[in-house]
Amino acid sequence: MRQSLVLNATYEPLGVVSDRRALILVLNNRAITVQESAHILKHPGGAVVLPAVIRLTKYIRVPYRHAVPLTRRAIFARDGGRCVYCDAPATSIDHVLPRSRGGSHAWENVVSACHRCNHVKADRMLKDLGWRMRHKPIEPAGAAWRILGSGRADPTWVQYLEPYGASSAIA
Repeated sequence: MRQSLVLNATYEPLGVVSDRRALILVLNNRAITVQESAHILKHPGGAVVLPAVIRLTKYIRVPYRHAVPLTRRAIFARDGGRCVYCDAPATSIDHVLPRSRGGSHAWENVVSACHRCNHVKADRMLKDLGWRMRHKPIEPAGAAWRILGSGRADPTWVQYLEPYGASSAIA
């Protein structure tokens, strides 16, 4: 199922909905199409181009901002899908301070790693191996991370997500 990015009236990213839901919002004049997708929905009365990005016509106040959930997809998005130790394509996650040595399962302690680095590091400390990370792991912030953390970002959404903190994950 294809999905569409939903923007608030102020162009702030709110979330992702199915193409069907996006089309219903547009047809009911609750949203306008900002960018069309390449997909066409054919029906007996003709055809409709499905939206890739929609903007709500009325501002929606979001009372509470949830933290970005700590998931494998979100970690890969934060680290650009690359191993933080050797820059190879990441295939697994690694705890910088191993859990067997008291490390927590938190944003500041979990990074993406390739299979080789994760296997060599095992439950050892970085200083014992003489390794360094390319960048310090931090918790992502910004409205765009609600979308990027799900791992379902479409390349056409980039220009709408970058102003809201997504530039580090889009490469």
